[in-house]
Amino acid sequence: MKKIIILSLALLCSFCFGFAFNSIYTKHFDQKIEKKRVTSIGGIFFKCKDPKKIREWYKTHLGLNTNAYGTVFEWRHALDSSKKGFSQWSPFSEKTKYFEPSTKDFMINYRVENLETLVEDLKKEGVVLADSIQTYSYGKFVHLMDIEGNKIELWEPNDIEYENLGKQIGSQTTK
Repeated sequence: MKKIIILSLALLCSFCFGFAFNSIYTKHFDQKIEKKRVTSIGGIFFKCKDPKKIREWYKTHLGLNTNAYGTVFEWRHALDSSKKGFSQWSPFSEKTKYFEPSTKDFMINYRVENLETLVEDLKKEGVVLADSIQTYSYGKFVHLMDIEGNKIELWEPNDIEYENLGKQIGSQTTK
């Protein structure tokens, strides 16, 4: 009888320690996920004299599947290869005002997770936001300025809707 009681107590203690460890580990792991910021490059945007000619040059010489917006690179998520991801490459007219207030000829778009939380953190850190979060079917966007006056676009993508949008306009991705 004593053996059964001791064995039962040992199993109960093991269960309790396992539960406690799992709770602590999960809470710590969840906090790490919440602090994730940039996950990858979402796009490269640059100014040029003739975007149409540039798109054609890249299509002819480098094999990009270009459309009126540039090209979309398709890739797979490292942690879940069943999920697609996309990065945009877009030449803009040298007269575009889209990069303002930056005077630079380029802008980088970064893919992020949980844009609202990230924006709140950035505000607390004194980062200059150029606008407020804009939401579209294919994701959420906000612009900020780095310490050298480069405008940066942050994008929390909805890759499924982004792919659907591309299909609607007859766009092929570059793989």
